[in-house]
Amino acid sequence: MSDELDRLVGEVRACHACADLPLGPRPILHVSPTARLLIASQAPGTKVHEKGLSFWDASGERLRGWLGIDKALFYDTTRVAILPMGLCYPGRLERGGDRPPRPNCAPLWRARLLALMPEIRLTLLIGSYAQRHVLGPGPMTARVRDWQRHLPRYFPLPHPSWRTGIWERRHPWFAEEVLPALRREVARALERSQSPREAVPALAKLGTA
Repeated sequence: MSDELDRLVGEVRACHACADLPLGPRPILHVSPTARLLIASQAPGTKVHEKGLSFWDASGERLRGWLGIDKALFYDTTRVAILPMGLCYPGRLERGGDRPPRPNCAPLWRARLLALMPEIRLTLLIGSYAQRHVLGPGPMTARVRDWQRHLPRYFPLPHPSWRTGIWERRHPWFAEEVLPALRREVARALERSQSPREAVPALAKLGTA
């Protein structure tokens, strides 16, 4: 299974299905067969595109604060996988802000990758695009407020952009109720076991694209 996932990651990194992207294709993902926590995010921003590391920006700092984990654990691909809905930077909207993930990306790769990650215990659905893809249509805020309904498999969250600071101030229950529960669920998902699969190395090397 390790070799199979390794080959598939190679296919993903060579993908040119969206050759018209403004900065060109650069699929960014971090996956392994031993990962316990899956971060299903939106799409890379410009800093992530340049660095080749998911959440290598202010959004990543906010997200790690929410989760209560440091960079070393966040980028430990043997335990934490990061698989956006769109694997490449989608460009900017005319009115400002990043474009949504390309709709053809997730159907092209997501199911094939997830089939080779059997140890996933919890998936964080980051933002409305991830939630819509997995759960179907529905309001993001209501889903985050009703997080218990989606356990043990999923935990919906807002996207950790700078705009979310305004949203958090309007919804104090997020910090008071949701974040403590989120940290408990993340810690539970990442608990080490005696499984021999723990020894399998990461397959998608950080910083390669």
